[in-house]
Amino acid sequence: AVVLVLGWNWGSHLRLCPFGGGSRPFSFLPCLALVHLIFHNRDNVEWSEEQEASARSKVQENSSQLLPQDKQEEYEVNAKKYWDDFYKIHENGFFKDRHWLFTEFPELVPHRISSQNRDSVHGFSDTEESKKEGLGSCENCHCSLETRTEKQLNLVKSPPEGHTEELAAQKHSELSQCDGHYPGSAASYRILEVGCGAGNTVFPILQTNNDPGLFVYCCDFSTAAVDLVQNNAEYDSSRCFAFVHDLCNDQSPFPMPEESLDIVILIFVLSAILPEKMQCIVTRLSRLLKPGGMILLRDYGRYDLAQLRFKKGQCLSDNFYVRGDGTRVYFFTQDELDHLFTTAGLEKIQNLLDRRLQVNRGKQMTMYRVWIQCKYCKPTTLQP
Repeated sequence: AVVLVLGWNWGSHLRLCPFGGGSRPFSFLPCLALVHLIFHNRDNVEWSEEQEASARSKVQENSSQLLPQDKQEEYEVNAKKYWDDFYKIHENGFFKDRHWLFTEFPELVPHRISSQNRDSVHGFSDTEESKKEGLGSCENCHCSLETRTEKQLNLVKSPPEGHTEELAAQKHSELSQCDGHYPGSAASYRILEVGCGAGNTVFPILQTNNDPGLFVYCCDFSTAAVDLVQNNAEYDSSRCFAFVHDLCNDQSPFPMPEESLDIVILIFVLSAILPEKMQCIVTRLSRLLKPGGMILLRDYGRYDLAQLRFKKGQCLSDNFYVRGDGTRVYFFTQDELDHLFTTAGLEKIQNLLDRRLQVNRGKQMTMYRVWIQCKYCKPTTLQP
């Protein structure tokens, strides 16, 4: 068999080095060193001053020409349409299940034993056995809730003819007010994912977390995305409630009351929102948390490869861009996110910069990604 090892070409590209059959000799020890460089030091990669300066220069260049104000307003008004089109085109094939999810956010499966931990991280969506185990353990505990939740789901999915999504949102609110009963009201551990997309976070949580008291809410701006979640074979209305929600509309109600959630998840979601609306959204989400509850965030960091690749004419405002498909993205600093969360009354548990070196073997390229990961907690006691 031919063993392939990634070797470094100092022109910022990679080449494949064959052992035992290649016509070109290659030193064994240098290859070992390069394997260590790429595979063991790819996390938390340090940038040189030159690299930082180059990235800053590229951002200054692609930000030098802003879109006209009328075009910016058009992207804001039609934001929902662009995301609906995105999910209609890509469906559930664009994003992959997030295998890093439980390593970075163990709070999503607080009662998981070590053997379950190992299995789920390496393949939480691959075995039918794990799916059956997860669903079966909760079946009896939620049987009284299942029928009620199913009726509520049907009410929201199929509003009377001629009614709009605003009516569906109103139904959500009415259900939440009804005698203290709402989807997941009988649960002991409640998670909300905001911007759930096609369910690439929600379904791994449901498959991996066997807590019979678990209930997962998930919402998205895009009706097409929520339809993908609700129509997925893994969707179980006794443990999950998916709904359409516009975060930027503070009159759009949630189906659960304030101070009812243990976890709120924001994964590459906040960056898609108009920067001046971010504080209001974070503050509103913080009200949903129980004392001691947490917001978990992972999003784009400043000078990520995606930011450097934008061309002139795609910039909306500082570090805020529009993609070719009409969706938008912002690139954060740690301080900006810390300000958003602490202003909302939350306390910092984690705020780290993840600079990572990724390798694209097909294109023989190295790529520097920059992400920020945050955990902020709602205080258990009132602040003076």
